Amino acid sequence: MGPKTTKVYETLRERLAASQYAPGDKFPSERALVEELGIGRTALRQVLARLVAEGSLEVRGRSSYRVPGAVSVVRPDGVKPWRIHGERDLYNNRWVKLQLWDVEPPGVERFEHHVVRLHRVAVTAVLDDQDRVLMMWRYRFVPQQFGWELPGGIVDAGEDPAETALREVVEETGWRPKSLEHVVTYQPMVGMVDSPHEIFVGHGAKKVGEPSDLEEAGHIEWVPLADVPGLMARGELMGSGTLVALLHILASRRGQGITAAR
Repeated sequence: MGPKTTKVYETLRERLAASQYAPGDKFPSERALVEELGIGRTALRQVLARLVAEGSLEVRGRSSYRVPGAVSVVRPDGVKPWRIHGERDLYNNRWVKLQLWDVEPPGVERFEHHVVRLHRVAVTAVLDDQDRVLMMWRYRFVPQQFGWELPGGIVDAGEDPAETALREVVEETGWRPKSLEHVVTYQPMVGMVDSPHEIFVGHGAKKVGEPSDLEEAGHIEWVPLADVPGLMARGELMGSGTLVALLHILASRRGQGITAAR
């Protein structure tokens, strides 16, 4: 995209990121955007196609777009939370904390439940313009196997997760994303482990050097998105953060009738 088209793309992405349009809202028409932003219709369609590919917009009919995220299911009423009467530490160091919580589910006698607290982490899937994702082939000694992972790491105290996401990509791969978008925060093991995962998607990247974190880097490669289902079937995608990020990308594209293969 040229400078003018890129500026329009960034403008529309900023509006979507700032929630100027509610989930399910109809996006302004092509005619309205052409007049407002001073861009040709062909160039505008390039911008809109990229936003659709990223999952930021949905196509609804010919030349009609909506903001994704609308849901039809209603949150149930009357379901009560568990009561937490207290907690105590069993073990605590800089990496992990093991606790016992005194809990009482609705209608059930109270009991003590083990809880493991880990650090917040940020994981990033960086995409290029050839539908490839930046990944690392690494050995993990706990499951004792090799696999593909996305760059990611612990969010330091006082650090914004987006800053962590950018820092970890650079440290582990030597590439710097041109943009980052937060897509979800989730807990991988909600029944016993507190470990918030922040998932980001980055677009475009510039090589800024070699990895500085040699322990984490492993072998670095741009992996085609079309290979992701096969890698899943072979059990070579390591970690829930990697799976969540890649499945988000594939689901967003499939929902718009766009496949990873080109």
